[in-house]
Amino acid sequence: MPRRAPKKPDPLIDLSGHLRISSRLARPLVLRTLFERQAPVELEVGCGKGLFLSNMAGRAPNIDFLGVEISAAYARLVASKLARANLSNARIIQGDGLDVLRSCLLNQSLNAVHVYFPDPWWKARHRKRRVLTPIFLAHCARVLVAGGLLHIWTDVEEYFRESLDFVEQTGLFEPPVEERELLSTHDLDYRTHFERRTRQAGEPVWRAVLRRNVFPTGLERVVFDPSVDVTELDLDSTILKTSLE
Repeated sequence: MPRRAPKKPDPLIDLSGHLRISSRLARPLVLRTLFERQAPVELEVGCGKGLFLSNMAGRAPNIDFLGVEISAAYARLVASKLARANLSNARIIQGDGLDVLRSCLLNQSLNAVHVYFPDPWWKARHRKRRVLTPIFLAHCARVLVAGGLLHIWTDVEEYFRESLDFVEQTGLFEPPVEERELLSTHDLDYRTHFERRTRQAGEPVWRAVLRRNVFPTGLERVVFDPSVDVTELDLDSTILKTSLE
């Protein structure tokens, strides 16, 4: 279902402390400079309305949270939420998730990556637009510390199974562990707005958490490259898989 256009943020709110544009970022992105301190960093790819980012930043002040959202309107909405809450440990980048992973983030710079309810791109001709491809997953492994976690949630079982198949093909993660569903008694108990809507409709959610191997085979072939423009890549996963062989 297409996302509704978000409400425009209050123009009087200063977004400069929380919003970044990927095309204007220094590459590589030095996270301790971005957050003005040294702390563990977790990344969310596809932030939507920013429920996860704002909630977690408020609950875990000793961790820095970085979000990437391709929609400029939603990125501004999230930045306004972070600014209003005065969350100094959260930032949002407006841009493409693979671009940020591949050409901005250094090796072993993150403690966790979160991907919640990515667009399944139902039509066959659009499948190459899916986020969870072998090359995306390989770069998740590259930027994660040894033992770092990748969280994947979706309401589309086919997409979930395909993603786990791709994870297995990379050989960079331990076998997936199912994340249990927590009891939610308040709107803020849900991890994302989409999770809340899905569960309240009585529909299932598939969840997995994957731990990056301490000694992953083949990771040396997944390289940080600030010169790559991912808009020029063929994102068909059957082609990208060859980069890991």
